[in-house]
Amino acid sequence: MTILKPLCGLEKNQRVNLRSACLQDYPKYQVIFSVQDPDDPVMPLLKEIQQEFGPEKVSVVVENCQAGPNGKINNLLGALPHAHYDILVISDSDVLLEPDYLKAIIAPLADPNVGCVCTLYKATHADRWYEKMELLTLNADFIPSVIFASVTGASKFCLGSSMALRRSSLKEMGGLEDLADYLAEDYEMGRRLWASGRRVAVAPYFVETVVDLKNVSRWWDHQVCWDQKTRAAQPMGFFATLLIRSVPFALLFAASRLGDAGGLMVLGGAMGLRLVTAAVILGWGLRDQEGLRSIALLPLRDLTALISWLLAFTKKTVSWRGADLILARDGRLVPKEKSS
Repeated sequence: MTILKPLCGLEKNQRVNLRSACLQDYPKYQVIFSVQDPDDPVMPLLKEIQQEFGPEKVSVVVENCQAGPNGKINNLLGALPHAHYDILVISDSDVLLEPDYLKAIIAPLADPNVGCVCTLYKATHADRWYEKMELLTLNADFIPSVIFASVTGASKFCLGSSMALRRSSLKEMGGLEDLADYLAEDYEMGRRLWASGRRVAVAPYFVETVVDLKNVSRWWDHQVCWDQKTRAAQPMGFFATLLIRSVPFALLFAASRLGDAGGLMVLGGAMGLRLVTAAVILGWGLRDQEGLRSIALLPLRDLTALISWLLAFTKKTVSWRGADLILARDGRLVPKEKSS
């Protein structure tokens, strides 16, 4: 199989993350690190890793493909012609892989009805307060919702940060080129597979994704973009999440009562229940000690999440790698000049 690692720039913990793809307990596989710019600052590191593990295992590809505004898909399009094997594993650059990762993610592909396999993930390495907020967004909110959806069948999803599929499945969904205009390209991949009668399997396996946000502005843009992506993929489901945001509404209720005993009791109960349930999920479910140490930030995170939720419905543009793009109703990204 071939592991595809699209990259753009230097990131926190990057050497460890990238080397982990080359240390898999698997007899024969290829790793492709792909960039779009030959002057990308990550290039020296990629060359070092290639020299360490050898060009027969590690390929470094530089291709400037521009099939659409989705930079990840453009990057993968450059890597795909250099892939030697039929099974493709797509792993984001910020993902840390344990040695048994390949064995775990390809196991469900033994079922011919499975078109794609994805794994769960948890955020790690959050140093600054806003990175801790990002970690809580993923570990105390998003991933528990994904697990609930997987267990109950409440909604369908496809997680693109860690996934595996065959070339034939990729061809069935129209190829990567046809996904280059979508913000939530992973969900669109899953939607097309479901429409063809195939299913997306979730391997009972967690990978780690490293939180790397340079400043508060970067965190906020990422939070809003994340909510816009979720809305584009599951508009009704995302709208329904408003009903479970107890802390912000308990705060509004307390404020409307001018902070009387009844209002403060409701607010205290909502915050206490939120903190306790999150602590159980983080501590017992995810074994996430880092999240537990940051749990005091959870009420603030929930308040800011309500604002980003509102912006996901009202903000018409998406900030994507320094460019502002129009988000169409079908989830496609449209350059401003084409929308006018």
